[in-house]
Amino acid sequence: MPVGERRNRGPAAVGSGVPWGAMEPASDEQAAGAGPVRRTDDTVELVLTFDDDGAVRSTPVPRVDAPAGAVEASDALDATEVPEEPGPTVTPRAGSRRALREKRDTRRRRRERAGAEGGADTPVDVDVVVVGAGQAGLSAAYHLRAHGFAAAGERGWEDAERTFVVLDEAPQPGGAWQHRWPGLTMADAHGVHELPGMPLLVPDPTEPAARAVPYYFAQYEDAFDLQVQRPVRVARVRDDDGRLLVESHVVDRPDERVVWRARGLVNASGTWTKPFWPAYPGQGQFRGRQLHTHDYTTPEALADGHVVVIGGGTSAVQLLLALSRVTTTTWVTRRPPLWRDEEFTPEVGRAAVALVEERTRAGLPPQSVVSVTGLPLTNAYRAGIESGVLVARPVFSRITPTGVEWDGSPADEGWADGPSSVEAATLLWCTGFRAALDHLAPLHLRGPGGGIVMDGTGVAADPRIQLVGYGPSASTIGANRAGREAVTRLRDLLDRAVRD
Repeated sequence: MPVGERRNRGPAAVGSGVPWGAMEPASDEQAAGAGPVRRTDDTVELVLTFDDDGAVRSTPVPRVDAPAGAVEASDALDATEVPEEPGPTVTPRAGSRRALREKRDTRRRRRERAGAEGGADTPVDVDVVVVGAGQAGLSAAYHLRAHGFAAAGERGWEDAERTFVVLDEAPQPGGAWQHRWPGLTMADAHGVHELPGMPLLVPDPTEPAARAVPYYFAQYEDAFDLQVQRPVRVARVRDDDGRLLVESHVVDRPDERVVWRARGLVNASGTWTKPFWPAYPGQGQFRGRQLHTHDYTTPEALADGHVVVIGGGTSAVQLLLALSRVTTTTWVTRRPPLWRDEEFTPEVGRAAVALVEERTRAGLPPQSVVSVTGLPLTNAYRAGIESGVLVARPVFSRITPTGVEWDGSPADEGWADGPSSVEAATLLWCTGFRAALDHLAPLHLRGPGGGIVMDGTGVAADPRIQLVGYGPSASTIGANRAGREAVTRLRDLLDRAVRD
């Protein structure tokens, strides 16, 4: 379709085939709670506290700088950022989780009551489709808003000059955070950063991250009226004469589908849906339980016997410490753990990002930033090392029906020695995740090296596709930066198309 031609924005709301015009925003009366408390200067934030029933209290308090020595790798990476472009800033509403949930349900019911009009296979035109509503996807949506794009579904969006839609597979706001184990508190969570335009300050560090972060994300979506469509799965993206056809359907109801036709796509689908399970000899013979970090819940669930934890990342370390309170453990890694005792400076952060970005520019599968930076040697981790919990052995040679076995002694002095076999009730695979990009397969983006050749956030071979939360932008602060870069690139791409 030539640039400037009237777009089809008629039939199709995900899950119902309903005209988007029938989906009006919820009224002000439906937004429960008091109005927002405005920041009077840069030293005040709105602190939210809430009880088990979801009631929320808000108190303006002075901002407090992070304590010395508490800077994580992703915090240091923040020093490499360029200044944010001006954009809207709001403070969270002091309303309950129930009110936010009811507001989303109201919007869904309005779509359902409107009735079905038009065919589900008739493409709906938007300028940009954002896949995923985690940190990177919401950051991109914010910057699209800041650049004047209208969200599909808001009043009058059909007549807007530029439009976008956010499609999210999860049942509720929160990205991957809503799936984290209950024992992961905000104090333990690795690199939780506020989204652009809205402060995040949780006064209780013992608050579960799986509760606090989704609540914050829900407020964010509501404050900027991002009109996130969920639960919607993107089945595939294919080329259509210069446009991108994004085929989506309601999760668990593949017959309720919508095809979006876009000029650009921000892929922020993350990694949570792609847990990585490495293969080892004898794995299928093990008679105990095997589970991935993806499926872990509480240490008490594994307290019935010895646990072998496989993996060298932050999740493995955190779960080892939790499990050691209820059972015995053995830690195995592919490489000796790299503990970082020195200060993580901006220069170290830039060097780490450069190493990860070097791989993506070469079309190789990305490594995580922590694999380059190492593990921060906190007081809790020091205590774990001293107690013997955080002392690793090399990965086993094989899995037996009742445990694991090694051939020979460790060749590297960074590993500990131990018996040639260990009996275990559980094998806990903390072996990471892979980028969830299966829906992009029809575009043939992967190269012979197994990865996608990248130029910043853009796919080198197809600048219409921006990958955020991929490679060097896989941290939360990196995701914020990547969302801004991706939108800037797509805006420039659209501007050039208009000029041409």
